Amino acid sequence: MLIGTTSVENNERLSALLNRHGIKHEVLNAKNHDREALIIARAGERGAVTVATNMAGRGVDILLGEGVADLGGLSVIGTERHEARRIDNQLRGRAGRQGDPGATRFFVSLEDDLMRIFANDFVKGVMGRLGFSDDAPIESKMVSRAIEQAQIKVEGFNFDTRKRTLEYDDVLNKQREVIYGERHKILERADMKESILGYLQDEVDDLLDARELENDPESWDLDAILAPIGAMLNIPLERGRWQEIRDVEALKDALHNLVNDTYEARERDLGPEVMRAVERWVFLRTVDTLWVDHLTAMEELREGIYLRGYAQRDPLIEYKNESRRMFDDLTTRIETGVAQTILRVTVRTAEQAEQQEKSGGTTQTTPNAPRPQGQGTPQAPPQGRIGRNDPCWCGSGKKFKKCHGR
Repeated sequence: MLIGTTSVENNERLSALLNRHGIKHEVLNAKNHDREALIIARAGERGAVTVATNMAGRGVDILLGEGVADLGGLSVIGTERHEARRIDNQLRGRAGRQGDPGATRFFVSLEDDLMRIFANDFVKGVMGRLGFSDDAPIESKMVSRAIEQAQIKVEGFNFDTRKRTLEYDDVLNKQREVIYGERHKILERADMKESILGYLQDEVDDLLDARELENDPESWDLDAILAPIGAMLNIPLERGRWQEIRDVEALKDALHNLVNDTYEARERDLGPEVMRAVERWVFLRTVDTLWVDHLTAMEELREGIYLRGYAQRDPLIEYKNESRRMFDDLTTRIETGVAQTILRVTVRTAEQAEQQEKSGGTTQTTPNAPRPQGQGTPQAPPQGRIGRNDPCWCGSGKKFKKCHGR
């Protein structure tokens, strides 16, 4: 006899009842999977009783012992119907294998989850019309059909749930492909110079646009305008040469030229090979840090997006729209992070690092920084503990929570 249960909990409860009545049996579930082969090998012997979860031991025939076929073969008893017909059929299929005799019977209760949720009212109505008492067992094709219809409903619901889950996952997978594609280009030693120059120029434009400058130089606060840009370029900007500029577009053009000149000077100072290594390291470090934050934000969005359904909005559509906006924001923050960091990193040669260690000096080091052929190591600007409403350490003029603290 093979007794099927739908869960380990029910499996152990039934085993305890059999022990109480002195019925010798074997228990097969996920907790004793190491003995699975031995239990199945003995499950077809004469007098053997095996209590198994519906999924345990599937795919292996239970061979009938000597004389068992003459007694009717393996008897399979299901203690309740599973919510998926496929799993019920797997249990049924344990009897009558390879032409052997066998029989299967399922028992259900109105208190079973499947019956309680989907078929309770129908079966109770039938029992009431036919005059059955609450404890009277019934056997009817109508009940079997009602159970199958309940299973079909559950299977359809589960299918829709899995399909919906895949649609949600597909949104994040597309974003992951974009990010990993960019990382792959960098790891393949792509030249990032032109892209990073564009990031720097865009950041200059954003800093100027944020101040909503008018074409009236007399109203400009040059010190406040130039301070965050000088901090980003890691050079002092005196107001003298900029006082001659008379309109906003001319100011942007002049600052773009300054960005190009500063970058070229930095490259001449470090050498093209070291500069390329610094570019790759800064970009990868920025992408990896912000991508982890983005994944956390996407998980939080997904957990709460279903609430949009109460406002008669499709949660999936809302999730796609929000995720698109968040990904655009991630792209912007990556560009800003690279622009704010690339000219502020310091590079030490291996010899300088060794001398500093010998002298006992302490300098902040950055893990996983590249050492291009032993020439040098880029280092991120030092960051202490900063309050969320304090000015950001990068000199952008923004609050920390609106800049690198996002």
